[in-house]
Amino acid sequence: MRHLNLRKALAKPKRDHVSRPPVVLKTPREIGLMREAGKVVAEALASVRELAKPGVTTGELNDKVAAIFRKHQARPLFLNYPNSERGKPPFPGVICSSVNEQVVHGIPSHKTVLVEGDIVSIDTGCSLNGWCGDSAITLAIGEISQEHRKLLEITKATLDLAIELIPQCRKWSEVAARMEALVVENGLHPVEKFVGHGIGRAMHESPQVPNFVNAEMLEQDFSLEPGLVLAIEPMVSLGTREVRQLNDHWTIVTRDGRASAHFEHTVAITAQGVEVLTRGE
Repeated sequence: MRHLNLRKALAKPKRDHVSRPPVVLKTPREIGLMREAGKVVAEALASVRELAKPGVTTGELNDKVAAIFRKHQARPLFLNYPNSERGKPPFPGVICSSVNEQVVHGIPSHKTVLVEGDIVSIDTGCSLNGWCGDSAITLAIGEISQEHRKLLEITKATLDLAIELIPQCRKWSEVAARMEALVVENGLHPVEKFVGHGIGRAMHESPQVPNFVNAEMLEQDFSLEPGLVLAIEPMVSLGTREVRQLNDHWTIVTRDGRASAHFEHTVAITAQGVEVLTRGE
C-alpha cells in the first residue's frame, strides 16, 4: 500500500529517539513463499486490467480482486488497515483505486464510474501463508490524452529502470537518483510525500524506499544485498509534487488537480540477481 504511511510518519527518528527498525533479510525459502503471494497479487491486477473499461465502477474492480483473494485463501492487506490519524476510519477497500488527480489511497466505490479518458491507479496486496505481496498499476480507460499517456509511460519506465539498476549499484541512493532524474528530465514531478518500503511478513517493513534523493534520504540510505525484498513504487505527477488529503481521511490528490500515476512491484535481491515477485507467471 504505497503508502498508507505519510512520509513524515516514516521519517527517521531524531537522534535522541529510538533508532529505526533493522532491515530483515529473507532466506531463499522465504523469498519463495513471498513469490507465491506475489503470484496472487499479479493475478488480481491482471483481472483488473481486463475489467477496467468505460462504465465500470471502482467498486466492481474491488469486488473482483476480493474474489480472487478469497479463491486463494489470501488475506487482503489493505482492508481495515488502520488510519495514521487517531480516531479516523480504517481503510474500507481491498484495493486503492485512485482516479486522475488522485495520487494514492483512493477509496473504491460502486458510485465511482470510470469514463473514457480517465486514468486509474490500482494498488493492492495480500498475505498468503504469512508472507506479503504488494503491487500497483495505472491503467488508461479507453482513449487517453497524449499527456496522460506520457505520464503512464514515464512512471512505468521509472519502476523498470530501478529494477534494471539494482544489480549495478551498491546503495539505494544511486538507484533513487537515476529514478528522479528520469522523471525530471521528462518534465514531470516525483511525489515525495510517499515512499516505498521493505516487505515480508508485514506489508511495511524497514527500510524506507524513496524514489528521489535529498539530505534526509541520504541519512537513511541502505545497501543492496541478497535477501533484501523491497516494494518499489514511484508516484509521478504532471504538474506538482505537492499533495493534500481529502475529507474522507484517506484519498490523496495533487494540489493543482492535474493527473498522477503510480506503478509498484515487490522485488527480491537474490544471489542470482533481481527477481520481480509480483510479475506473475
